[in-house]
Amino acid sequence: MAVTDEAIERIKAMIVSGALRPGDRLPKESELAAELGLSRNSLREAVRALSLIRILDVRQGDGTYVTSLEPRLLLEAMSFVVDLHRDDTALEFLAVRRILEPAATAMACARIEEGELELLEERLAALGQDPSAQELAAADLEFHRAIARGSGNPVLCALLDVLSGPTTGTRIWSGADGRDAIARTLHEHRAVLEALRARDAEAARSWATVHIVGLERSLRPRP
Repeated sequence: MAVTDEAIERIKAMIVSGALRPGDRLPKESELAAELGLSRNSLREAVRALSLIRILDVRQGDGTYVTSLEPRLLLEAMSFVVDLHRDDTALEFLAVRRILEPAATAMACARIEEGELELLEERLAALGQDPSAQELAAADLEFHRAIARGSGNPVLCALLDVLSGPTTGTRIWSGADGRDAIARTLHEHRAVLEALRARDAEAARSWATVHIVGLERSLRPRP
């Protein structure tokens, strides 16, 4: 194991064991290096790496702290991977969404608040029958984010937020099949919303699956 990797693992072990908790300030560099049996250079490299993935927060003139370690924060680094993916891997990300999103939608049936459902209804009505692709792309992103939040599971919500972020959405809609894709999406959003209002988890799961499968089909190369 490389020295920097070893340093990362030792700091990670301190966090996992509870020796360092969210919000805690790390000991001084010289003290921590001596405690862990590391050189100060390898410790600095480990701290730099862990700050990039939002586990540590380096505050100039103040010290280094453990972040909140919330799933949303830790998964931000993963958004780079999703944003930088090639167009030909968009289907692979949609395949992961097809696994997670129907589950989140079914969970939301029992947990999403009526006020949130009313807001989704208002936004859907405001789009009308003939929105532009850009308008629908933004609405689609917010629609799915609201449902993911309604699942009540912050880890699932954070994962879906990364997988269906603005960059990915733009790529999906730029490859979608024109007015047919817009009309189909509006219909599927309404169907999902009706299932949520009825608190019908299986219908919500099914319509969410249909929606993602439709996006996948629109992006598949035609023979």
